[in-house]
Amino acid sequence: MSDSTAALPWLVIRQDDNGNRYRVGKYATQGEAQRMADKLDEHGHKQLYWVERAESSTRP
Repeated sequence: MSDSTAALPWLVIRQDDNGNRYRVGKYATQGEAQRMADKLDEHGHKQLYWVERAESSTRP
């Protein structure tokens, strides 16, 4: 796992109405990431926001 992934392991992901996905931000805790996703979701646009745990950059 890279240092940045270890320090900020939670991602907020946005998916637009065309199915394109973007990383919005990286956060230290799941709760912090979820609060941001909820805040962004309040805008009422067609985009979807959710929280994911970052994957390790090194795979076996």
